[in-house]
Amino acid sequence: MAFPDDVLTEDEEVVLHLHPHGKALVRPVLVLVLGVAAVVAAGILLPDGEAGRIGFYLVAGLVLVLAVVFALVPYLTWRSTHYLFTTERVLLQQGILSRDRRDIPLGRINDHSMNQRFVERLFGCGTLTIESAGERGQSVLVDVPRVEQVQTRLYELAEAHHDRHSLGDGEMRDIMADMRDGRPLRDPTA
Repeated sequence: MAFPDDVLTEDEEVVLHLHPHGKALVRPVLVLVLGVAAVVAAGILLPDGEAGRIGFYLVAGLVLVLAVVFALVPYLTWRSTHYLFTTERVLLQQGILSRDRRDIPLGRINDHSMNQRFVERLFGCGTLTIESAGERGQSVLVDVPRVEQVQTRLYELAEAHHDRHSLGDGEMRDIMADMRDGRPLRDPTA
């Protein structure tokens, strides 16, 4: 369930690769602990004999179903959710059996904001909302670890991308002078 490197372009570098904050695993771990405790208690407290064995199997079966639904599925969801920040884009991927992926080019990011509730501040995570030009508008990344630092890094990435892909004042003056003098345009990156 690692993020495949083959989705990156040649010049693209991964800057941050995150999963949602580990607080998402508190409930699954609690379910497992309570489930094991229920099975142990059933093994100790149920009477010996056929009825006790059937009761134990019923408790164990119920715990197994609950563990799959409330522990394994949330763990796999957490593990298969990726927030990837590269030098060219933000990739959001999620899904256990099926997969949804959204690419947001850094040049299309209009705005980004961060929100932390009190409990999230205690855990050191929060929600990052990225607004981009296009049909889909906002992307909401929940439970982002170190959300304040991630937002700052996103700002730096967007600014660096803008600087790499736009002309500076001196380059624009040279192009305007060439056009005014009738000279052929030269490549400002050469």
